[in-house]
Amino acid sequence: MNDQKEYLTKAKFKELQEELDDLKKNKRREVAENLEYAKSMGDLSENAEYHEAREEQAEVEERIAKLETILKNAEITSVHHGGAITIGSTAEVEKIKEKTRHTFTVVGSSEEADAATGKVSHHSPIGVALIGKKKGDQFEVETPVGSILYKIADVK
Repeated sequence: MNDQKEYLTKAKFKELQEELDDLKKNKRREVAENLEYAKSMGDLSENAEYHEAREEQAEVEERIAKLETILKNAEITSVHHGGAITIGSTAEVEKIKEKTRHTFTVVGSSEEADAATGKVSHHSPIGVALIGKKKGDQFEVETPVGSILYKIADVK
């Protein structure tokens, strides 16, 4: 796991802390109980419940390790209003050819990115293109279906 800086909003940081706390206090215990029950069922070599519980245990421990690394390397970002787009900014953009508008919030962590709600990582193509732009600027983004030209309509 790399120790790369993770930029998170205060709300996402808190959400990840709560998830980590739940995994450590509740999920670990639940998985351990499932593992003990599966062991009590006899022959482990052909025990599907045991193998399933071991897989779940590995997944939980992997998620705990990932969350601990993210939180250890987290830098809390504040919401920016106006000016140049940075992590935490929300930009309303217009596809120039189609005259359609979209709103994107630039976030710093892949944990926080959610395309369905318009949250884009600062490492994504649209996030990289948005950083540093101001209201009125135009920019181009390469997509699998070709290049799209945008104009910044507003920065919040």
